[in-house]
Amino acid sequence: MSETIESKCLSKGVKLTDQRRIIAKVMSESTDHPDVDELYNRVSKIDSKISIATVYRTVKLFEESGILTKHEFKGGKARYEELNEGHHDHLIDVKSGEIIEFVDEEIEKLQKKVAEKYGYTLVDHKLELYGVKKKSKK
Repeated sequence: MSETIESKCLSKGVKLTDQRRIIAKVMSESTDHPDVDELYNRVSKIDSKISIATVYRTVKLFEESGILTKHEFKGGKARYEELNEGHHDHLIDVKSGEIIEFVDEEIEKLQKKVAEKYGYTLVDHKLELYGVKKKSKK
């Protein structure tokens, strides 16, 4: 089982107030990449005393502590996900905003090959693909 955001906070020495603990739990349970407004809506259903400013500060703290990662996908608000060891890329539906995470070994090999072609050793990369879902044939 993967480590929760709450346990990552504890291992990194990030103090968890009750409000931060709720934000960490909601973020850990997220299956999408929420922006701060979406995260605020989710946590305020659990504790209406949590302000949007608290969510902003907590997300920033978690990001600076290496617990969350921020994505600034084209044409939208900053979105967040738990920072994991495993690498993945993103396919973003430009109409619906849906974000699909994927790993493709052919793409991984091609990126290394391109770097080598230009005399580099690839140390990191970020791939974002933008598309529109094809209409299904009936």
